[in-house]
Amino acid sequence: MIGAVSGDIIGSVYEWHNVKTKDFPLFTAFSRPTDDTVMSAAAALALMLWDGKQPNVFGELMVSCMQRLGRSHPGYGYGGRFEKWIYSACPQPYNSWGNGSAMRVAPVGFYAGSLEQALALAEISAGVTHNHPQGIKGAQAAAAAIYIAKTGGSKNDMRNFIQENFYDLDFTLDQIRPEYSFDVSCQGSVPQAIEAFLEGTDFEDVIRNAVSIGGDSDTIACIAGGIAEAFYGVPVEIKNCVFEIIGDDEIADIIKRFDLCFCAQA
Repeated sequence: MIGAVSGDIIGSVYEWHNVKTKDFPLFTAFSRPTDDTVMSAAAALALMLWDGKQPNVFGELMVSCMQRLGRSHPGYGYGGRFEKWIYSACPQPYNSWGNGSAMRVAPVGFYAGSLEQALALAEISAGVTHNHPQGIKGAQAAAAAIYIAKTGGSKNDMRNFIQENFYDLDFTLDQIRPEYSFDVSCQGSVPQAIEAFLEGTDFEDVIRNAVSIGGDSDTIACIAGGIAEAFYGVPVEIKNCVFEIIGDDEIADIIKRFDLCFCAQA
């Protein structure tokens, strides 16, 4: 999941200051992890604590891990409704179609032992908050893309599966870049993240693609980065920068433990 976290941190600087070019510094003095990183770590922790048997238990662990890490990491850019959910004594899904479900799903794609399991666990991970059909759809598409990439599927395999089951990818980044703007919906950001991967030539190029279209840069790069990690791996120099920025934090420990267990190319 270090690829997803890398995308989040690299994109964090450009979320509110979009760049419409691939020529930008990967890391700056202001690069930082956001809610994408914290909640991806929560999903990874839930999967490591789960016994792999009862799906409802995984859902319960998602809730407890998201609340615990969210409360211990305040001020990471959580949305208003989600922040209330973090502190709720009785957290319930709130029918969101936002891309928060897709930004945290990378660990599911790496953990899953089959495409069917990736889709099922993605639905559970999304449904604790984002139980709107579009929220679930976005998480499933991102998890499926990671599963296809990690199991040796080609980019054509991925494009065909996504188009047959989730989204039309009938655009190029060059076509949408001039007019694309901030869109926090799954349907308005997950296809763009997948296309950023499909057009990329290596891990760094995928991240540059994702940031270059503008919009919700950290989340688009987070989703694209998870897929790129599964396909290309993550360069050591990028991983080193990411862990230096995160510092000595529980989040770093979770990422390292999860990647050691489930991300062979990380």
